[in-house]
This record gives sequence, structure tokens and C-alpha cells, in this order.
Amino acid sequence: VLKELERPRPIPFEIDQGRLRDPGITKRELEILELIAQGMSNREIAEKLFVSENTVKTHSSRLLDKLSAKRRTHAVQIAKEMRLIR
Repeated sequence: VLKELERPRPIPFEIDQGRLRDPGITKRELEILELIAQGMSNREIAEKLFVSENTVKTHSSRLLDKLSAKRRTHAVQIAKEMRLIR
């Protein structure tokens, strides 16, 4: 006898807007953070967003400062814990 197991429905992800405002992360910085989390390089992000690589580096640097992270991977980890990204 096979019994189907009910799977719990996934809870929809919502960005914690309060935490987003707290460190002062801009929409563009959040967009770049999401692309970093996807494993994209600065060059790939620049090409995708039609900006210079230096612009991406500037946004990334500001993100690291705002999240008190030393590396991109650490920034992604912090952002996930803060529910800023998935």
C-alpha cells in the first residue's frame, strides 16, 4: 500500500524591508548582491547591468562596508541571514 505524503507548501520569500533600510542598502546594491549570490563575477555583472566593471566594484565595496563583511561570500551569507536575499 502506497501512501502519498503531503508536502508542506513553501513559504513565499519576502525581503525584510526594515532590515534593508537599516544598513542603507540601495536597490542597485541589492541587485548586485543577488547577482554575486548567483556566483557571477564583476565582469559578468557589469555586462548584465550595462555598467562598467568599476561601477560594480564600487557597489560591491559599499555593500561589504554596509554589511560589515570582508569578502563577497561573507556578504552573501550575512544577507541571507538578514533575509535580504534567498
